[in-house]
Amino acid sequence: MELRKISPRIAVSPQIAAIDMVAIKAAGFRSVICNRPDGEGTDQPTFAEIEAAAESAGLEARYIPIVSGKVSDEDAALFDAALSELPGPVLAYCRTGTRSTTLWALAEGARGTAIPEILKSTKSAGYDMSGVVRRIANGGKTPTDTADANHDIVIIGGGAAGISVAASLLARAGDLDIAIIDPQDVHYYQPGWTMVGGGVFAPDVTARTMASLIPRGVAWIKAAVAAFEPDKNALILDGCRVVRYNRLIVAPGLKLDWDAVEGLPETLGRNGVTSNYRYDLAPYTWELVKGLKRGKAIFTQPPMPIKCAGAPQKALYLSADHWYRTGVLKDIDIEFCNAGGVLFGVKDYVPALEGYIEKYNAKLSFTHNLARIDGPARTAWFERTMTDGTKETVEKTFDMIHVVPPQTAPDFIRVSPLADQAGWVDVDQTTLRHKTYENIWSLGDVMNAPNAKTAAAARKQAPVVANNLLADMGRARGIAHYDGYGSCPLTVERGKIVLAEFGYGGKLLPSFPGFLIDGTKPSRLSWLLKERLLPPVYWKAMLRGKEWMAKPEIIG
Repeated sequence: MELRKISPRIAVSPQIAAIDMVAIKAAGFRSVICNRPDGEGTDQPTFAEIEAAAESAGLEARYIPIVSGKVSDEDAALFDAALSELPGPVLAYCRTGTRSTTLWALAEGARGTAIPEILKSTKSAGYDMSGVVRRIANGGKTPTDTADANHDIVIIGGGAAGISVAASLLARAGDLDIAIIDPQDVHYYQPGWTMVGGGVFAPDVTARTMASLIPRGVAWIKAAVAAFEPDKNALILDGCRVVRYNRLIVAPGLKLDWDAVEGLPETLGRNGVTSNYRYDLAPYTWELVKGLKRGKAIFTQPPMPIKCAGAPQKALYLSADHWYRTGVLKDIDIEFCNAGGVLFGVKDYVPALEGYIEKYNAKLSFTHNLARIDGPARTAWFERTMTDGTKETVEKTFDMIHVVPPQTAPDFIRVSPLADQAGWVDVDQTTLRHKTYENIWSLGDVMNAPNAKTAAAARKQAPVVANNLLADMGRARGIAHYDGYGSCPLTVERGKIVLAEFGYGGKLLPSFPGFLIDGTKPSRLSWLLKERLLPPVYWKAMLRGKEWMAKPEIIG
């Protein structure tokens, strides 16, 4: 007997025997649903036998037989009704558990449960529901097999990566049929939020309407993607709209998992709890920094991967620099609680950063991962990993805390056929082409190449994907290679930056000669680059297909 829990109310199982009823009862179940027709297998007990054993054990039983591969809409409705009528928890079974799982998934679709949530539950139980995802999206009912839209190239995501790759494609071939799918009305220049939190930028300079940035000639489908059907070259959108493509580019960014820290969503933006990882919270960071004259300031960093790995400590440096310049630093206790074990992943930049940690008298607490926070009590709890692998809970009080949330691929990506075991889109790290589906590419924060997740990385990736997709269409020569380039301008003080530029394996990939900018040391010229040059480069070049200093290497 193999019981696989799908939700608190239901578990499924391959074929059970009458003798299993006592154990099923002991496991806490109160009802059993049989979804396997009598006589399907020679070693299969009849439902009458199961029902008698269930009654003897004090369980209710219901017979909803389903012919293998023929789950009808009416069957799903009957199953849903049974779940409502029977006392729970319920165990449903068939030959392998797949039919029972399918019925549950369709019933949940009819209830309006989000598709990623349904697919996550069934996947965790060991069942792949990708074959019925369109029916789930259609409220559990069989939809027509027609597409609402067809485009040669479809791009998921209208962020830095998605718009940049659309612009790069059009710069090479202006007659392409391209659509971008994104539900958002506003596009953000996220690298600017650190500067907002440091009092350098006003928030509104980091935001523009999506409509103003979608390249001319590109269709904008203002919707959210619910699921993939890569074998059919189709996407399922919320509401069961279907979009078909010949080639697909996946660039929706990543998910900030605020809920992963207990108590965090309830206290964000008040009680001294802030984060530069949200547009509406970065101004609160600056408000807290200006108002703090004495006390404890904590800055956190979650486990990797995260977008812009230097951003958690950038907030620390700019805050500490303000306190230093206003003469209150001596009265403020600064602590950097990092879930990892090093200050920065590329060792060449660490000495300069350690110099600023010493200047600001900040305490480094490695292997400290934020687990819970109580804003009104101004208290946070960290899970600390010891050298022997054991863990302990550490309690810390604060007057101000800058929180960086754990980060994952979006839910609809993690449960899709495109994802690797960790949930990221599985690509070749050089060509950025999917390892399984040859007409799919990915770039930006969502894919699994081992590079830094930064806008600068997306700027280099967009031309690579554009070239390689067009080469696949026979409209470009050679294959472009991505070297893992990423950049992290570490704002160590107002007016100076350590300009970290590196590729795969931590190899330094400076954009400027050493006599002009030595990226391993703080530089005023790098600050000028960050403050004055990079924003217009982003808005006027990167998002418009102008590849200044971003031309890819072409092989063959």
